[in-house]
This record gives sequence, structure tokens and C-alpha cells, in this order.
Amino acid sequence: MTSPTLICKARGALYGAVMLCLSVCDARAQPLRIVTEQLPPYSMTLDGKLTGMSTEVVQAVLKQINVQASIQSMPWARAYDLALHDPDVLIYSITRTAERERLFKWVGTIASSRWYIYSSSTHPINLMDLDDARDWQTATVKEDVGEQYLIGKKFVVGRQLQSSNRYELNYQKLRTGHVDLWISDELNANYLARQAGDDPARTLVQSLRVPELEEDGGLSMAFSVGTPDATVQLFQEGLRTIRENGTYDAIARKWN
Repeated sequence: MTSPTLICKARGALYGAVMLCLSVCDARAQPLRIVTEQLPPYSMTLDGKLTGMSTEVVQAVLKQINVQASIQSMPWARAYDLALHDPDVLIYSITRTAERERLFKWVGTIASSRWYIYSSSTHPINLMDLDDARDWQTATVKEDVGEQYLIGKKFVVGRQLQSSNRYELNYQKLRTGHVDLWISDELNANYLARQAGDDPARTLVQSLRVPELEEDGGLSMAFSVGTPDATVQLFQEGLRTIRENGTYDAIARKWN
């Protein structure tokens, strides 16, 4: 059995090698960009400051690996497009799916996630399976994994799907009867209901769980494919370290 001391030494050597490689790459590469969206409580702007569970995890990783980079919040479709096409872009919180697997270089999971198709308690809808949802209007977010999932199941934007750029708009649409259903992550749905002054246990009905969106463990950090492997490895090591030293658990307890 390998001793803990040898494991720590090996990990330290790897960390040092990655740092050296990163410094060489940085001499030639453009500055790192970090992009996210307004997805409360994972990432959101409060009193002019970007915060949220995922944001705090990313900031903790940056601190751990001693890398300075600003985080930009923008509509998800724009952030997703940047991460798809530009080098040296880190995007979060992104769901890892089979369709996205080769489109990004994955760092790791930063938050757990459960997905549902919701209806309103004033108009509850019982869905036995996904096909039952085809008869109703469902709110989605442009290029969000929920929308991508439904499009992959032959739902059509403008027919069964009503797409928008902001998550809070979709809760309002459901609440006011402008749509019948809403596909959302559970923590996000509950947060938006509370922000509107509602009790999610009273206003939201979990009409159908969507386990396919949970298969890879939740919400992740990922780099654009044009990012050097050394950068990705450095962030992977940083995320692993904050999970081991208790920093991650402290952040998770704060937001759950």
C-alpha cells in the first residue's frame, strides 16, 4: 500500500509541474476569462456583487491555486457561445451531458442538482412521462441544458417551448398562467419562488423528475477546448484540494 506521505509528495510534484507549465503557457496565451449567468442561488448579483454557491466555489479554487481572474455574468446563451468558440474561457455552472462531453474540457462538479418539470399549484398537471408534456407550453432558458434536453426529445421552441434569457421570467410565466410547465433545477426553482414572496412547497408542483439531467452528478466547471491542458489540470487540482480541506463543504452548508 502506498503511504499517505508518498501520495502527498507525488501530488505536490504534480502541482508544481502544472504551475510551471501554466506559467510558460501564460506567457503566450490570452488572459483567462471566466463567464457565468444569473442562476440564483448558484450565481447571482446582490448589491452589485457577484455571489452564490457556485461563484464562491470558483473563487475558492482561484484562491487555492493563486490565480487572479475576473468573473463576468451575462445571458447564458452568450456565455455558452464564448466557451464553445474562444480559447481560455472557463464557464460555470454547466451541466455535463453526453452531447456536451467533447465540446469542453471538464474540471469537475461544483454543486449538486435535481431537475424537474414543474406546474403551478393553481393549475397542477400530472405527467406520467415526458411525452405527456407535449400537450402543454413549457418555459425554458435559451441554450440552457433543460431546453437542449427537450429539443433533443423533439420539442420545438415556439411550439411546445417558450424560451427566454432569464430564469426569473419563467417562474413569473408559470405563476401567471402564461405557460403550463417549467423545466428547472430544484434549488433555482425554490429560490426564485421565495424571492417572489412565495412558498415553493405551496406554489410549485413537481410534475415530473428529469433524472437524465442528473446522471453526471450536477453542475460543473468546464473550459473551452482551446484552453491548455495544464490550465485545466491546475483547476482540477484546486477543486480537489478545497474538497479535501473542508472549504467546499463549508460553502455548500451556507447555501443549502
